[in-house]
Amino acid sequence: MRVVRTLLPAAVCALAAAALAIAAGDGVFSSDAPLTLQLKAPFNDLFLHPRTDDEYAVNGVLSYASEGVAEKPIGQVKVSLRGNTSKRETECSFPKLKLRFDARPDDPVFSGLSTVKIGTHCGESDDKELTAKFGRLPNEHSPLREAFVYRLLGALDVPTLKARTARIAYVYADPQPNGEGPDQSRPIVRNAMIVEDGDDAKKRLGAEKEIDEAKFTNAAEMLAPEDTARLAFAEALIGNFDWCLKFTASDTYRCDARHPLWNILGLEVRGRVTPLIYDFDVSGMVAGRHLWFADVFNEAFVRSKSHEEVEVLAQLQRTRSLFTRDMLDSTRKRFADRKDAAYQTFDRATLDDNGRREIKAYMDAFFNTIGSEDAFYRPVVTAKNAMLYTTPDKATTACGARSTIPVGTPVSDPTATENGMVQVVVLDALWHWAPPTKCDTVHKTAVWIEGGAISSKYP
Repeated sequence: MRVVRTLLPAAVCALAAAALAIAAGDGVFSSDAPLTLQLKAPFNDLFLHPRTDDEYAVNGVLSYASEGVAEKPIGQVKVSLRGNTSKRETECSFPKLKLRFDARPDDPVFSGLSTVKIGTHCGESDDKELTAKFGRLPNEHSPLREAFVYRLLGALDVPTLKARTARIAYVYADPQPNGEGPDQSRPIVRNAMIVEDGDDAKKRLGAEKEIDEAKFTNAAEMLAPEDTARLAFAEALIGNFDWCLKFTASDTYRCDARHPLWNILGLEVRGRVTPLIYDFDVSGMVAGRHLWFADVFNEAFVRSKSHEEVEVLAQLQRTRSLFTRDMLDSTRKRFADRKDAAYQTFDRATLDDNGRREIKAYMDAFFNTIGSEDAFYRPVVTAKNAMLYTTPDKATTACGARSTIPVGTPVSDPTATENGMVQVVVLDALWHWAPPTKCDTVHKTAVWIEGGAISSKYP
């Protein structure tokens, strides 16, 4: 593991910003300025312990830190691993952390908090390498990008957790068992993200209780349509597919049948269940791309062949099968009205060059699509039982037994026409041909459909 030999650049500025937050008394998430922290703990013990043990924790100390300034302790903490998949050894060599204060800290920034979550750098790769299983970006660009996503959603009035960037010096309090590894005399200094704990979010929002996955039925029964539409649009904007929400009793899109509520908190506030989205480390804006793209989508659906544009379109076009036109238009307007705030948040953000370019691609694709009727209400298949064919004579279906096209499936402008048939590229917005029952023809080539089965008047 590469060791950073310099201690906390720009620490004085960060501490000054922290002092402003302290003076304001608004807490850790009151500022965009990065916090400069030190966390000392027996990390070798923590990381080498079986990661399936969710209860295991080690003792640590969280402090403010800066070059040339004495450390200022914040509190004694219990340090444990967290995350559904990130704590697997095959995912992150330095997984996400959770800190539980032994006593509520007597510190204006962290005052009132019992728990703090840390989004770490995960690993030490460059931007070209993602984790093989789940497609995370394992380097210190990732937490800065994800913290920006939280800020972006906040600017768009989308309910989510609070987050703030940090620069953390991780001090190993114990040696490697074999004597190898990082220089224990110096900390590992990396970009990180401080994330609000779910219990603190409940208190902030005044939630009476949380509706967990076991008690959640479906969005049509338990959530307001405007809340679910806002959620779906937000996930499209950031290119996130690591979420599930069972919209109706019969919904089987992606993971909705298995997980009616995934990476979403269902908080009951004044008798109304509000969905709060979180966990974006494998979103397109953070990871930069998705390893599974070619197994689900055809990049030729758009002339630019932009994966960001295709991903945004896919999730936005799916909303046309979920909501009324009035709801779609009011949600489009809601986001469009906050477009300036979104780009101002982007302009202020501290991001790496690759991240800035990729994030802007998602934002541009989203706001360009919702900004006009023609861009949003694209041609889709509206006829029931329409079929995909490899040739205009209908001699061969394109996907065998799965050649029937779900209503609401978007198609490109025709590249050829013949005897009432049109040749188009299909966007599998409803994941009908996604693994495990994928159809390579849809993902790689154009297909033939009856022209009369297509219309932009949907819904």
